[in-house]
Amino acid sequence: MAEVLLFHHAQGLTPGVTAFADTLRLHGHGVHVPDLYDGRTFDTLEEGVGHARDIGFGTILERGAGAAEPLPAGLVLAGFSLGVLPAQQLAQTRPGARGALLFDACLPVTEFGAAWPDDVPVQVHGMDGDEFFVGDGDLDAARALAAATERAELFLYPGKQHLFADSSLPSHDPAAAALLTERVLAFLDAVR
Repeated sequence: MAEVLLFHHAQGLTPGVTAFADTLRLHGHGVHVPDLYDGRTFDTLEEGVGHARDIGFGTILERGAGAAEPLPAGLVLAGFSLGVLPAQQLAQTRPGARGALLFDACLPVTEFGAAWPDDVPVQVHGMDGDEFFVGDGDLDAARALAAATERAELFLYPGKQHLFADSSLPSHDPAAAALLTERVLAFLDAVR
């Protein structure tokens, strides 16, 4: 069993994020899903990003670190889009990380250190036509990460949807989400 700390995206802790966590639990993994927004959810990505800006990205990182603090070492850090910020920061800086799962986003590793830790495997998942993943530089960061370490895998899915694995949003792509889930479960089985 892998122990996963999963961070939600900018629209908040939606039923789709909870459903994804439940799927991982059904396969025997422990999953912690902190609410970085204190119960607030947003109907659109724009509203959610606006809220994130209002409270501050530094606050989101602090809340993510606070959620990890009482948990044991050996976590797999995972995040959807905005949730990649605390997931990637913790994967790169918290001793004992077992792995990282970055969905719909990836930051340059220099945001949180000089290099990706050699002992932390990582998967990055995104759609090849997602305006945020491709247009905001996340795909470039993911390609650089995959080139920098043999422990990184980059999975691109055909389509333009952001947050395609969240079953509660209109952007959900069932086929791509099923493949993402299959790959994530294989990753978790390998790092337990």
